[in-house]
Amino acid sequence: MRSKKRDLTAGPVKNVIRDLTIPMIFGILGMVIFNLVDTFYVGKLGTVQMAALSFTFPVVLVVNSINLGLGIGASAVISKAVGENNKEKVTRLSTDSLTLGFLVAAVLALIGELTIHPLFISLGADNEVLPYINEYMRVWYAGVPFVVIPMIGNNAIRALGDTKTPSAVMMISALINMVLDPILIFGWGPFAAMGVKGAAVATVIARGITFMVALYVLTVREKVIEIKLIKIRLLLSSWGKILFIGMPNAIAKVIIPIGAGIITRIISSFGHDYVAAFGISTRIEYFSLAILSALAAIIPVYVGQNFGGKKMGRIKEGIKISTRFSMVYSVIVYGLLFFLARPLSHIFTEESHVSDLIVLYLRIVPLGYGFQGILLIINGALNALGKPIKAALLNVVQMLIIYVPLSVLFSNTYGMKGIFISLIISYLVTGILARLMFNKELSRIL
Repeated sequence: MRSKKRDLTAGPVKNVIRDLTIPMIFGILGMVIFNLVDTFYVGKLGTVQMAALSFTFPVVLVVNSINLGLGIGASAVISKAVGENNKEKVTRLSTDSLTLGFLVAAVLALIGELTIHPLFISLGADNEVLPYINEYMRVWYAGVPFVVIPMIGNNAIRALGDTKTPSAVMMISALINMVLDPILIFGWGPFAAMGVKGAAVATVIARGITFMVALYVLTVREKVIEIKLIKIRLLLSSWGKILFIGMPNAIAKVIIPIGAGIITRIISSFGHDYVAAFGISTRIEYFSLAILSALAAIIPVYVGQNFGGKKMGRIKEGIKISTRFSMVYSVIVYGLLFFLARPLSHIFTEESHVSDLIVLYLRIVPLGYGFQGILLIINGALNALGKPIKAALLNVVQMLIIYVPLSVLFSNTYGMKGIFISLIISYLVTGILARLMFNKELSRIL
């Protein structure tokens, strides 16, 4: 199979970004569909089961965020090496990033298995939802390597300028999960009904396929994975470069689900239906932000290669085009969600109170999507420019300085509406801060 490595340092900037983003949209949609399908079918089991899945969401996000942070680190250093036309360096970094990912995944899985009950009790789970949480997480933790390794592998593939292959793999994974979910959850044909546990089994099987494909592409097609005796000195050097970008990102991204866990804890005091509504709303939000997430996902690759090739003018132009698109896109999405909020809520729940809460969320929070898109785009750019701490700081400010404190304050007076208002304020403030920070950083480099 022929290599699909692409040079992103030449050609019209708008066309390059468009050509990278369009395939990535399908990949992001694949991930979103993955979660929405789980939400849809588990929601059919009942509000308690849906609440259980909502409780697992912050914890799953913590594990995924750590490995996603490593993936971002790998993408940044590999794309820079591609821009420098250093094939040996690309191979070394690609190989060592997967080794690091596997080690981290194994440790996270072990810790997770040992802390299920105390962790979820601290998040507000009671004896009614704990059995369902236990069913889901024991299977999910066992499959952690299949879930997280593709994150790093796909980031490595994207760093080579190929967004089509990872996107195709993610879509196929979503389709497999879509087929397996009802079979394993409800017990179709010869399969016994597994309930919430079935959703976890379907996830692990689908992710296992992405694991094998990513490994095949990097090893056979692109030939950037070397299976040979590892020199400790070179391995540690590669890990140091990856972790320099990856660790601040991992920490920052872990803060997001930790904050989400705190928010879930606050919401749990209102009742299971509130937790279920919040979980459904955030999944609809991921779908709504899919295009902006796709754009943000390709920015580290685009900026990384141009940074390695010393094409700073192209970086400035690319960010300008991307942030303007984010604002225009958000206006369109807000209009759609405002009018479609009610029918969208009925897809996932038949309970009127849960539906009302989802509608409330979708008519408030999307006002800030444009600014959240800017934050995501600038985060990727700062990482590619070797400024991971500044990128991480933006996430810390959004979650721990603005969103969580305001939610604690406003929820006492305005209930769930106060939490939603707090979220939109956090999007607005950090989006503006991100743009100002990037302008200052770019002026220093130029």
